[in-house]
Amino acid sequence: MARFAEPMARLIEELRKLPGIGTKSAQRMAFHILRSSEADAEALADAVRDLKAQLRLCSICNNITDVEPCVYCANPARNRRLVCVVEEPTNIGSVEKTRGYNGVYHVLHGTLSPLHGVGPEHLRTRNLLARVERGDVDEVILATSPTVEGEATAVYLADLLRPQKVRITRIATGVPAGSDIEYADEVTMTRAMEGRREV
Repeated sequence: MARFAEPMARLIEELRKLPGIGTKSAQRMAFHILRSSEADAEALADAVRDLKAQLRLCSICNNITDVEPCVYCANPARNRRLVCVVEEPTNIGSVEKTRGYNGVYHVLHGTLSPLHGVGPEHLRTRNLLARVERGDVDEVILATSPTVEGEATAVYLADLLRPQKVRITRIATGVPAGSDIEYADEVTMTRAMEGRREV
């Protein structure tokens, strides 16, 4: 492997820590930064510094925000009695794209994964439970991914919330729009049949 000057090697090593970035990609990025203007490099460094300094978690829903509470929790037009639980802040964008949901959110920042050492104590559920216990919520929508970890997390949350007498629903899963039923696996087809609705 090529040897680089210490500052370049350090930058490459730091860039490699980013998800989906291997050694070659990290080297290309590092050399791009080296070739860019001083102003561009400073802007990048400032953006990273500001990200760490100014962003925090919303005290109500755990979304990443620069204001307290976050824009969803602060919006009076949103139905605060309807809470959609998602795994990560990035999942909110997927729900918002539908333009059909006007409730608020709760972000877990992960899913249960015993193989990776993630247990119930690692999920951010305390403020969700507090909202439900106060009677501020009529329905909780469990919008975790249809993976083994997502399903386990949904079951755990349902068991946790069930004693509170709140309506608990799970997002439907099944055959994606535009795909062919011929290629659907057993689990997907089973979910599609279970989630069928009146037309």
